[in-house]
Amino acid sequence: MTERKPAGVSFESWVDKQIRESEQRGDFAQLPGFGKPLEGLDRPYDEAWWIKAKMEREGMSVLPPALALRKEAEETLAAVPGTRTEAQVRRMLDEVNEKIAEAVRRPPPGPLLNLEPFDVEAVVEEWRTARRSS
Repeated sequence: MTERKPAGVSFESWVDKQIRESEQRGDFAQLPGFGKPLEGLDRPYDEAWWIKAKMEREGMSVLPPALALRKEAEETLAAVPGTRTEAQVRRMLDEVNEKIAEAVRRPPPGPLLNLEPFDVEAVVEEWRTARRSS
């Protein structure tokens, strides 16, 4: 616990002394991100940055579950061309297909899902064709 500020010492000098002593003990050297640039300095200021960071860390989404699944399906399909192996393509599509199948069985709250599982063989064939032509 931090000691109490002695009488007759200004807050500024008392705080400066505590910081200096902590630096000398090396208390700051073990902090996460020590010596690395601060994240997001190149981005425009956003008043809700800390809320968005917390939601990302906690795996939360502001989208209703159905829309979040639609977004995930779109992102997965967009990531297919950059995938290196057929096994990875199949794994990615199978993971999303499982989520879609679960959402069809038990519709999530919010808007309609309007998704069908991917035709894995058709997507893999498109992937193969694109790989051959490049």
